[in-house]
Amino acid sequence: MTATSHAATAEATPAPSRWTLPIVLIAQFVTPMTIAGTAIALPKISGSLGAQPTALQWVVNGFNVSFALGVLAWGSLSDRIGYRRTFAIGAALFAVGSIISSVSPALALLDAARVVAGVGAAAILVGASSMLSSAFEGSARTQAFALFGTINGLGLALGPTVSGLLVAGVGWRGVFLVQATVLALTALGSRVLPGRDITAPDGERTPILQLSLLRNREFLAMCLVPVAGSIGFVTLLTYLPSALSGITSMSPGTAGLTMLAMTIPVLLAPTAVAKLMNTVRAVTVGSVVCASLGALLLGNAGLLLLSETRSIIWVIVPMFLVGLGFGLPIGLVDGHALAVVPAERAGTAAGLLNFFRIGSEALFVAAYAVLLSRIVRQHLTGAAAEQTAAGQPGHPDTYQSAFGTTVLCLIGLLAAVTLAIVLVRGVKNRDPRKA
Repeated sequence: MTATSHAATAEATPAPSRWTLPIVLIAQFVTPMTIAGTAIALPKISGSLGAQPTALQWVVNGFNVSFALGVLAWGSLSDRIGYRRTFAIGAALFAVGSIISSVSPALALLDAARVVAGVGAAAILVGASSMLSSAFEGSARTQAFALFGTINGLGLALGPTVSGLLVAGVGWRGVFLVQATVLALTALGSRVLPGRDITAPDGERTPILQLSLLRNREFLAMCLVPVAGSIGFVTLLTYLPSALSGITSMSPGTAGLTMLAMTIPVLLAPTAVAKLMNTVRAVTVGSVVCASLGALLLGNAGLLLLSETRSIIWVIVPMFLVGLGFGLPIGLVDGHALAVVPAERAGTAAGLLNFFRIGSEALFVAAYAVLLSRIVRQHLTGAAAEQTAAGQPGHPDTYQSAFGTTVLCLIGLLAAVTLAIVLVRGVKNRDPRKA
C-alpha cells in the first residue's frame, strides 16, 4: 500500500488464517463479559478484603474508566505498531492484570490490577476490530463483523450469569484466574493472526484524540449509534432485573429467564443482518440503523407498561424490541465506520468509535442509577429508600414511579440522539450499499 506524506507506510496485510476469527472472538467474548459480570462478585470480594464502598466500586469503575480512556490511546498507537501487536499486548496485559487480581491481598492492589486489565481490554478491542477491517473484504468482511458483534453481545448479555456461576463454583479469585487463562492463550495464539509491519515517517506523531476524523459525517453518525444503544439497552440490561423485582416481586431466577426476551435478539440479529446485507440490495447500513433506532424507541416506550397490576406478558414484546434495536447494528456499525476512513487510520478510528461506545455505557449506566435513587428518596427515607432503590420488594408503587420517570428520560435522550444521527448523515451516500 502506498502511503501519503502524512500517513504511515505499511506492508500489505497477509490473508487471514482459519484461526483468525476463533482467536479474536474468544478474546472478545471475555472483555464485555468482564464489564457486565464483575459487579456480581463484589459481595464476596467485600467479605474477603473489606467493605470500603469507594474502593469496592473502583473494582468495577477502575476497569471501565481505563478501558474507555485506553481505546483512544491504543487507537492511535496501533496505527504505528500494528494491529496484531496491539491485540497481543492487550491480551497479555489483561492476563497479567487478572492474575494480580486473583491474588490481591487488599482492595487497593485489586483496584490497580483492574486498571491494568482495562488497559489491556482496550488494546484487545482496538486491535481486533482494526485487524478484521484490514484482513477481510466483501461479504467475508461483513460476516466477520457480524460474528464480532454477536460475540460482543453474547459476552455482555451472559456476563452476569457466567460470572455468577464461576463465583459460586470457583470463588471470586477463580473468576479472575479463568479470565487470565483464556487471555494468556489468546496472546500466545496471536502469532498466527494476520498482521502488518508499520513504520511511521520520521517526525510524524499521531495524536491520541484525532477529532478530525469526526469531520467525516458518516463516521460521526456511526459513532453516535452505539450511544443510542448505551441509552436504550445497556442501562436496562443492567437495571431491568431490579425493576422486575421491585415492581412485580419477581425472583432473581425468574427475572433472569425473563431477560432472555431482551438478550436473545442480540445474539441472533447481527448474523441475520449480515445475510440480508449480502443478499438483499434494499437492506443498507442506513435502513438497519433506522430500524435499530425505531425499535429502541418503541421498546423503551413499551416498558412503561411494567406494573404490579399487569401481567409480565405486556412487556415481553417491548423487551424483544429493545434487544433487537441493540442487536441489529452490532458489528455492522464497526465495519462500516472503519470502511469510511483512511485505511492507515483504522486503529485511531476504532479507538474513537469505542470511546463513544464504552464511555457512553459508563456514563448512562451511572446516571440511570443516580436518577432512580434520587426519585425514590423523594418518597422514602433511610433503609427503606436504599432497599427500594436496590430493587428489593416492598414499595412497588414507589419503584414503578421512579422507573417510569427514568425511562421517560431515556426515551427523550434516545429521541435526541436519533435526530442527531439523521441530521449528521444528511445526504445519503451515492453507493446504496453504504447508504
